[in-house]
Amino acid sequence: MITVNDRLERMVRQAQARGRVPAISAALHRADRPLWSCAVGDTGNDTPVGPESVFRIGSVTKTFTSVLVMQCRDDGLLDLDDPIGRHLDLPAHGELTVRRLLSHTAGLQREPYGDVWDSLRAPGVDELLADLARVERVLPTGRRYHYSNLGMALLGELVGRLRGGTWAEVLAERVLVPLGLTATGPTPGDRAATGFLVDAYSDEAHPEPPTDFGAVAPAAQLWSTAPDMARWAAFLADPAALDSTGAVLAPATLDEMRWPLTTTDETLWVAGFGLGLILVPQPQRVLHVGHDGAMPGFLAAVYGRRGGEGTAGAMGCAVLGSSGTGVAVFDLPHQLLAAAAEHDPADVEPWRP
Repeated sequence: MITVNDRLERMVRQAQARGRVPAISAALHRADRPLWSCAVGDTGNDTPVGPESVFRIGSVTKTFTSVLVMQCRDDGLLDLDDPIGRHLDLPAHGELTVRRLLSHTAGLQREPYGDVWDSLRAPGVDELLADLARVERVLPTGRRYHYSNLGMALLGELVGRLRGGTWAEVLAERVLVPLGLTATGPTPGDRAATGFLVDAYSDEAHPEPPTDFGAVAPAAQLWSTAPDMARWAAFLADPAALDSTGAVLAPATLDEMRWPLTTTDETLWVAGFGLGLILVPQPQRVLHVGHDGAMPGFLAAVYGRRGGEGTAGAMGCAVLGSSGTGVAVFDLPHQLLAAAAEHDPADVEPWRP
């Protein structure tokens, strides 16, 4: 008999083979079952691939920074409609509000000034802030969605200033430690997979150079494992199940973050953006909430599932891959969540008045 775990493993193996991804690590978290994980391929170094393998998660980092911003709001340190210049001394663009920056509707250009992706050299904090005078406003504020790593970098600096520490210190103290995300952090450690660029028309895979994103770290710096990220996805979807006291963030605040403020494409309403979170509607009134990530050599997709028949509590899935071209990674968590809900639905609790 084919079990649901067999189905999920086959889906991961197919994505790894068809997508030509050197290594994929996937995990599924739910409140009513043990953690499921599957790792396929090779890390490209001396460490075996497994659930403890560490991958770069790229822009999934933004979800952590967004939670830190909302903690500041809940603690009365800022208002979402504050201009960021009220809290940071900026040479330009200080009138952009925290809410607009969180939802990528501020109209700010995508990257810091300079050729970040050509040189793979990110600016330090002082340079990033000083160069704001040379940064473009590519759209009027509030006109439409325009993704901005620069905007999220500014919010990370804001959090550090308000809390009296660095972004990384505040993140560890206020999110990673309380939620038990022990394998997540800004450096790869000794269990990291090697990131590759896989040739489009051959089976050659070339290691990508390691990068440190400096002042842009709050947008893309973190490394993690699939089990840690599946737990994080479950928190984004069902915070009360993993943080019953609201020590990290109140469930009502996560509800606020999940409310769509814009669509990502005005012609195809297939995804929206809330306060730092990507919202992907599914059939039968199901919502997947989380974020994708891309860095040289790595892709990641981390989503929690809410609503619908068969959805369990605290249901989250993460897929991490060691290829910057293995786009199969992006679809896989949505497929795994749907398959788990269909083939191993949550138990039906009896109704009681």
